[in-house]
Amino acid sequence: MGGRGDRVRVLVVNAGSSSLKLRLLGHDDELVSSVDVAESDRGADRGAIEEFLDGCGGVDAVGHRVVHGGPDFGEAVRLSASVRERLAAISDLAPLHQPRALSGIDTMAALLPRVAAVACFDTTFHATLPPAAAEYALPRRWRDRWRLRRYGFHGLSHGYAARRAAELLGRLVGESRIVTCHLGAGASLAAVDGGRSVDTTMGFTPLEGVVMATRSGSVDPGLLLWLMDHEGLSIAETNRVLEHESGLAGLSDVSGDIRRVYAEADSGDVNARLALEVYVHRLRAGIASMAAAMNGLDVLVFTGGVGENQPRLRAAAMAGLGFVGVVVDEDRNAAAEADRVISASGSRVAALVVAAREDLEIARQTRSVLERESR
Repeated sequence: MGGRGDRVRVLVVNAGSSSLKLRLLGHDDELVSSVDVAESDRGADRGAIEEFLDGCGGVDAVGHRVVHGGPDFGEAVRLSASVRERLAAISDLAPLHQPRALSGIDTMAALLPRVAAVACFDTTFHATLPPAAAEYALPRRWRDRWRLRRYGFHGLSHGYAARRAAELLGRLVGESRIVTCHLGAGASLAAVDGGRSVDTTMGFTPLEGVVMATRSGSVDPGLLLWLMDHEGLSIAETNRVLEHESGLAGLSDVSGDIRRVYAEADSGDVNARLALEVYVHRLRAGIASMAAAMNGLDVLVFTGGVGENQPRLRAAAMAGLGFVGVVVDEDRNAAAEADRVISASGSRVAALVVAAREDLEIARQTRSVLERESR
């Protein structure tokens, strides 16, 4: 690495559903260069990646976002052949995300074979869940054999958002009870007490929890068993519907894009209006549940594409949270840009909008791993 971990230029690699996002962060976390490379079933456009690397002026380390660390990875880890093999073995826990992350790992290893690479996991932040929050009420023989537990996701975003909110308020993250709401195409909430995740809405897979764009969120398992029996659905078909045809898209029968759902609701579409009502109802309930896990709430954070850009949704969610001390300032909320307070001056709970910066969290963890190795 040639020096201290905190002087490393980190290339952050985030493999999404339709693109490979590359962000080169400099020594002081400044954004040096970035590109989103289109992906297909054959992987990302390698020529475009090579062109980006040729023009970015050198990379000291690569940090990869990996959605699922499974039971074996409770912190970021230096990538090796054995680590990659273990990550591939748990691809069935996140079938939409893990294969794309592995493809990104393989591509960058081929193009930058002598550059240190680190895997940073969305599940790591939630490794601190206490047993009461992590365990499912299932037979012990199943839990022990398959190491079943609630893993939680979006941890890179939740961890950054909690620290950034505390920083904006001039507080220490370790002294606050924070609920972070990562709202995008995927959505989850986390209860961050003293800087540690003590509860979250996603579970063994990214399907559990609040309503999402095309994912159902929590559904009565008995309902699914009934449907599989009466509709004759296969496991694969059931999974496809829960992942791609449910959530806002299923409720509205229009789209999973909340902007379009709002537009249709404003035009009088009753299904779109219902979709928003269900979304907000589950979101409010989730926030209250996270607050209960910490015996109270000091800070409420909205982040992610929906959380940052939908003031109407934020206002609707907060309107039902006065009983926990949330009072929104309508003008602040309507005009809010990222990294801003949107609660009223007299609100007991501070509410903020924080820009999602998973890249900064990945870079921080990557440097930490390399610094630890250099000691």
